[in-house]
Amino acid sequence: MNIENSVVLITGANRGIGLAFARELLARGASKVYAAARDPATVTLAGVEALRLDVTQPEEIAAAAQQAADVTLVINNAGIAQPGGFLAPDSDAVARRVFETNFFGVLNVSQAFAPVLKANGGGALLNVLSVASWVNGGELAAYSASKSAAWSLTNALRHELASQKTQVLGLHMAYVDTDLTRGFEVPKSSAEEIVQRALDGLEAGADEVLADALTEQVRQGLTATRPVYLPQGQ
Repeated sequence: MNIENSVVLITGANRGIGLAFARELLARGASKVYAAARDPATVTLAGVEALRLDVTQPEEIAAAAQQAADVTLVINNAGIAQPGGFLAPDSDAVARRVFETNFFGVLNVSQAFAPVLKANGGGALLNVLSVASWVNGGELAAYSASKSAAWSLTNALRHELASQKTQVLGLHMAYVDTDLTRGFEVPKSSAEEIVQRALDGLEAGADEVLADALTEQVRQGLTATRPVYLPQGQ
């Protein structure tokens, strides 16, 4: 897909990776960028069109699809996380809340905008996933499970949208220096690095982008004699 002159909708575009996407898309010549956020007043980047969108609210998704009927690229970026394992007392409530944004939000936005993309020539759908799509050590159990589900959703959408010539790209990465990973003392990529690799892959026609070295290592480790998603050293 060509980014120059494209019309883009980004969910969760007021900070972090979403904000980095908005900046880079403008720099690459996108003709319009809809920067969607729960509170459009938090969108302060010059040159974008702020749009109210809570991806857990079906009526706001429908309104966004009507308002942004010229979109050729949708970036499902909005996501939340909460530490804790599945045996924690509140894990049921946490999982439901996380899945509402990270899985059902992606599903419902994709459903609403698939006809828009078709009407505008096919375009592309870019889903922000994670290395946690493939591994779950229990520290962010609900988040990891939601990203696994979103990865499966992305793979299904790739098949379902092929007939309308919509490119579907899954973006996997490890820790990124954003508010979501604040408090994690681990090596982190910058949001700008991740976004540049994602958009390079999109323009090259890729189906998936593994945006950092750790993600590449984990992907390779899925087929090891003892795969990386199993406990190691036992």
